[in-house]
Amino acid sequence: MSNYDVIVLGAGPAGYVCAIRAAQLGQKTAIIDKEWLGGVCLNVGCIPSKSLLKSAEIAYLLRERGKEFGFSFDNLKLDYGSAVKRSRQVSDRLTKGVGFLMRKNKVDVHLGTARLVAKDSVTVTAEDGKATTLRAKHIVIATGASVAVPPAWKIDGQKIVTYREAILQERLPASVAIIGAGAIGVEFATVWQGYGAQVTVVEMLDRLMPNEDEEISQELRKAFEKRGIVCLPAHKVTSLEATGQGARLKIEGAGKTQTLEVEQVLVATGFKPNSAGLGLAEAGVRLSDRGMVEVDERMATNVPGIWAIGDVTGKLMLAHVGSAMGIVCAENIAGADTHTLNYVMLPRGTFSHPQVASFGLTESQARAQGLPVKVGRFPFQPNGKALGMGETAGWAKILIDDRYGEILAAHLIGPEVTELLPELTLAQMMEMTAAEIARNVHIHPTLSEVLMEAAHAAEGHPVHI
Repeated sequence: MSNYDVIVLGAGPAGYVCAIRAAQLGQKTAIIDKEWLGGVCLNVGCIPSKSLLKSAEIAYLLRERGKEFGFSFDNLKLDYGSAVKRSRQVSDRLTKGVGFLMRKNKVDVHLGTARLVAKDSVTVTAEDGKATTLRAKHIVIATGASVAVPPAWKIDGQKIVTYREAILQERLPASVAIIGAGAIGVEFATVWQGYGAQVTVVEMLDRLMPNEDEEISQELRKAFEKRGIVCLPAHKVTSLEATGQGARLKIEGAGKTQTLEVEQVLVATGFKPNSAGLGLAEAGVRLSDRGMVEVDERMATNVPGIWAIGDVTGKLMLAHVGSAMGIVCAENIAGADTHTLNYVMLPRGTFSHPQVASFGLTESQARAQGLPVKVGRFPFQPNGKALGMGETAGWAKILIDDRYGEILAAHLIGPEVTELLPELTLAQMMEMTAAEIARNVHIHPTLSEVLMEAAHAAEGHPVHI
């Protein structure tokens, strides 16, 4: 039996970051994963999807906007399979990088299926059936989440797929229906439409990206429909089945029922925590009704010595949030200085075209809470850099407290807005005001000037509009 200070179950962005930080703080650390280092994010999620989105951006530019930029082709050929292969190379490089980081920080890696057999012991069963027991003072659950699929829908991996099959396939579907208009749904819509596929997005709630600000949803739908993506919010899928040629789904909405016949269907309806089969209930760990591991602000469960981080807690299912939780958890375990995460104020990003980035409450949520909200807004249309890029859709919207000028939230849609958001999240964390953002001199011409202008607008004196 091997003894450790910390054992981390799950090697995704939450788990491997936690393991590194624990090792940095002098803890003898091990990490266990049943499949791969880097988890879903590095292997079949965040990283390969961004590679595909870049390829799709270029494909769309070549197909649809060549005349605008002064070039043309007699016989343009797009190879979607090559784009997928490039995405795999990117993922493989980063996965190997995580392996290097484990060795550098002297974190022991165990591959296999883990199960708690006591509050301080874990059994790891390798692929060949060999079982090893590891013991630790602290065990961190970082097993992530998996796709939640309605029981009546059969995923066959060919005609009806989840993100995992979709991101690995080298063929481009000619027509596709995407069920669910969250981040995964709208990102795949961007990729496939960029290469010329006919895309329909079906969302049960009344708008695309229903967790974002209402105006974001409206702007994204307008941009999608301009690209030819069919958007069907407030539509419910009542049946889904594979056919000889592809897949058939029946949907209800707008007072009627219709049938769609497509080559492929992507099910992107949400996630459920990977908490089953770990021995958590037997160890006395408290779970929510939906199977999420309940933790306090330190990332501790109700059982001393057992901790949980990332998607399995259901706090905010984003890779960077999991990593932040992992650092806080490791620091609490080691008794080091740390801080408390405010999940409402953590950044959210979606890499559709246009991109979406936000933090804080939506405008309607803030007003419903009775907050004295003042809104500053500035569009990309008059921004010199955006005009030069040919990417003028969207805007930046900053919400401030009308009494004190403190930043309450920001909602951005437009070119590269995921890169712009950190200025605002840092300002909010450091309790800066919109006036200070406005006074901060921004390089001209840059997209970041939109933030400065939105801050000026929040203060009542926009310059360039």
